Amino acid sequence: MAKKLRFVTHSLMWAIVALLLLPIVFTFFYSFFPKSEMDAYLSLKGHYAEAWLPALVSPKVFSLRQYYTIFIEEPMYLKLFLNSVFYGVGILLGQMVFVPSTAYALSRFKFRGREALFFVVMALMLMPFQVIQAPTVITLRTLNLMNTSWAVLLPMWFTPFYIFLLRQFMVGIPTEMFEAGMMDGAGPIRSYFHVMMPVCRPVLGAALALSFADSWNMVEQPLVYLQNEMERPLSVMFNVLSESKKDIAFAGAALYIVPMLVMYFYFQEDILLGVQLSELK
Repeated sequence: MAKKLRFVTHSLMWAIVALLLLPIVFTFFYSFFPKSEMDAYLSLKGHYAEAWLPALVSPKVFSLRQYYTIFIEEPMYLKLFLNSVFYGVGILLGQMVFVPSTAYALSRFKFRGREALFFVVMALMLMPFQVIQAPTVITLRTLNLMNTSWAVLLPMWFTPFYIFLLRQFMVGIPTEMFEAGMMDGAGPIRSYFHVMMPVCRPVLGAALALSFADSWNMVEQPLVYLQNEMERPLSVMFNVLSESKKDIAFAGAALYIVPMLVMYFYFQEDILLGVQLSELK
């Protein structure tokens, strides 16, 4: 009975996984179809408005034309993709400097106003972007940073959620570890790099992967802070390009998915372990 139940459970789980992965598989698969075949296929959508659109199982001609168009003939799509890479990497580099150090200060040092500062972090974490949009725009205009890359990068460097996540994890680390480091002559800065960071590696990996997903898929911030469309990331312009450039829509979507797949597979164990450790804390 237990083996049958285990078999049914595993079969159901694999069926759910296959169903979830099906759109990704078809996206990569259709990116190798020729333009003429995809145009003919997409033109059938009107005839199947109230029914399932039949799936194409194999191309008549295997083609790399979609990728050639993106990389060679129309580099605008590639430019937007590189914008997404720039913002994603830039946001992560800034957060690597400011988020762990802020969480370290809030978890390990006692100073006047610490609890009030942590309360502000929690309040900002619970507020949607629309609430803090106006004061952020006023601040960026005062600093003369509107319509520049800094307008997107700087606010994301101090994302409250990841400060809260790391701080809560750091609070649960035994103080004996830092006391042992102090006995060996390690001060606060050395303890931060040689004690705190190695211990926090799982939750740091999880935060890094989740943060990259947020920055890679952000839409509202670039729309508000950037007027030049060519300076915006691909996440903002993807829907427009998918409608106007149907011949490269699937190849563009495939390229858009690749970085997130790489990040997930690289940090897969950290994400799972970070979630488990966060629940235990």
